[in-house]
This record gives sequence, structure tokens and C-alpha cells, in this order.
Amino acid sequence: MSFGDIPTLTTERLVLRAPVLDDFADYAKFLGSPRSRYMGGPFDTRGAWLTFCHDIACWDLFGHGALMIDLRSTGECVGQVGINHGPLFPEKELGWLIYAPFEGKGYALEAARAMRDWAFAGLKLPTLVSYVDQDNARSRTLAEKLGARLDPDASRQDKEDLVYRHVAG
Repeated sequence: MSFGDIPTLTTERLVLRAPVLDDFADYAKFLGSPRSRYMGGPFDTRGAWLTFCHDIACWDLFGHGALMIDLRSTGECVGQVGINHGPLFPEKELGWLIYAPFEGKGYALEAARAMRDWAFAGLKLPTLVSYVDQDNARSRTLAEKLGARLDPDASRQDKEDLVYRHVAG
């Protein structure tokens, strides 16, 4: 899949679209903040850049990756959702992040549902996981709202993470 083949997904309130260079400043600000602690952060600029590039490179390497989350009403970017894979992820992972001013509005749930459904329908994946820090109550709740269930036997890079399994229905 080439960069031009990255899908654009729409929901009632959101547009999920390919990352562009202009997205990096807000992305790096999030990854540099204490809010990224559940993702192994905070990250310096170099670490944020490597993560941003990973999110884009996954499209060419695996046919999936990250999409930025824009509000349909304003075009404002509120976060990111993606299917991660590679040596840091034992299985294909559905992950999400929402920038601080936009938390608590249901955007992560709406975006994650759209990305999950695209992965099941478009990629024909039978399952996905979400690796969640056990102290991240908001992400645990979101995974459960998506219908995912804890999978204590799943492989994980960080032995302390909880693994929520999403199954195609």
C-alpha cells in the first residue's frame, strides 16, 4: 500500500485521514507531555518523531497504520487512531490517543470503532488487541465499550500491560 492508498474514513462527527507533516507539532506536544505515560512517554522530540514516522511507515510495510482524527465540523485535529504492528507489537494493535482539550467527548470511541471495523472488513483481520497500561482506566473503559475482552494469555511486550482482544463479528 502506498501513501496515496491510505484510506479516509468518516463517521458522524469525524474524518480519519492520513497524517501530514503539519500534524507533527501537536503530536509531539502530546507525546512530550505526562499524558503519554501510558504509552512509554514522555518522549523527547526525537522519540516523538520516530513514533510519528513509525505510524506512517506501517502503511507501506503492513497495509495499515495510523490516521489522524479531525472534527468534521471544524477540520480541527483532535488526536490519532491506528493499527500498530512491527517488532514492538506481538499482534496487530488497535490504539488511540486524544489531545487534552478534546477528551471526554466520545471521539476516541467513535474513531476506534471506525478503525476497528475498517480493519475487520477491509483487511479481513479476525482479531485485534489493545495493549493497555493497567493504570489507564479511561482506555480500559474504552476497550470494554468497544466490546473487547481481557485476554490474559495473549503475548505482550510489556508484561504489566493488560491485553484486550477485539474479535471480528
